[in-house]
Amino acid sequence: MERLGVDAVSDDAMDSFLEKFQSQPYRGGFHEDQWEEEFEKIPLFMKKAPSEIDPKENPDLACLQSIIFDDERSAEEQAKTYKDEGNDYFKEKDYKKAVISYTEGLKKKCADPDLNVVLYTNRAAAQYYLGNFRSALHDVMTARKLKPCHLKAIVRGALCHLELKNFAEAVSWCDEGLQIDAKEKKLVATRAKADKLKRTEQRDIRKAKLKEKKEQNQNETLIQAVKARNIRLISEAAGEDEDSASEGLGELFLDGLISENPYGATMSLDDQGRLSWPVLFLYPEYGQSDFISAFHEDSRFIDHLMVMFGEMPSWDLEQKYCPDNLELYFEDEERAELHQVPPESTLLHTLQHPRYSVKALTPAFLVFVGSSPFCKNYLRGRKVHQIK
Repeated sequence: MERLGVDAVSDDAMDSFLEKFQSQPYRGGFHEDQWEEEFEKIPLFMKKAPSEIDPKENPDLACLQSIIFDDERSAEEQAKTYKDEGNDYFKEKDYKKAVISYTEGLKKKCADPDLNVVLYTNRAAAQYYLGNFRSALHDVMTARKLKPCHLKAIVRGALCHLELKNFAEAVSWCDEGLQIDAKEKKLVATRAKADKLKRTEQRDIRKAKLKEKKEQNQNETLIQAVKARNIRLISEAAGEDEDSASEGLGELFLDGLISENPYGATMSLDDQGRLSWPVLFLYPEYGQSDFISAFHEDSRFIDHLMVMFGEMPSWDLEQKYCPDNLELYFEDEERAELHQVPPESTLLHTLQHPRYSVKALTPAFLVFVGSSPFCKNYLRGRKVHQIK
């Protein structure tokens, strides 16, 4: 009889509970128009956790997080939790967050060396995909200090060396890994690629050395040719000629002052041992210039002037720049004097003048119309020498 009484009370309570909902609707249920959004807020059914958990908006999730990352748990348990979290981020290709999680795991300084090796190796993988190859390499090297034969660390280290163009090191790491597992596909492929690139790099280094040696020999030949002609060179940057430079003319060549001028043209020596120079003609009256990339030392100035002014330049509105009207000068900057050059002179004859200095690899000459007011005004008050 007593048992029947208890059951009767339970039935009455259930009836009362159900009758309550007939008169008063349940207020904790989902709304029909937004049930999917509300369903998504339940941690068990979330498709993706929010990046920042707000306890007010997601109290259930915040509670779970506090349980997972409880500081009262052991360092090993916390480190493993961060490792698992990092792995989840890694699978989602969120490598920055994966690095953060693995780093938090390492900060726990757990006593499990195998777990620390995994954390370092996994963080290296995330750093690798972020393009931080040196950081990744540092992590795998630390992992190998804890476990020298850890194959994943060796594979990742070989790939890092490959990306950093340390091809010999990449081959060495691959060889070490293949001693552990001779059939590891990544190591076999990486080694083949690194070895090929290493051979290409060594070939390029040999070619560069041969090219450098050839250029040095060419410079030495040019040095001797200029010395034999007693041509005075001056470095525009240093403001010194070969007589005042400590190493003389050779130093100027080795510094690249002779091999190439600011305009990109080079001084050259032909098969007959004759020099060609890049030469600059300046027309102060109009602020114009002409550049001849290869002026043979045996050529006369008049020959080039005839070609340059065979047709009137567009800037010569008065059509007065005819070869017969032109006068050439070079400037002695040290004495602030001018020297008039006969148009029939050769370039070599002029460059050998004791007061001429070749600056910045490029002989330069001033050109005027001899009878023009501009020329007379320009020469006024200046000392002018006639070259014979």
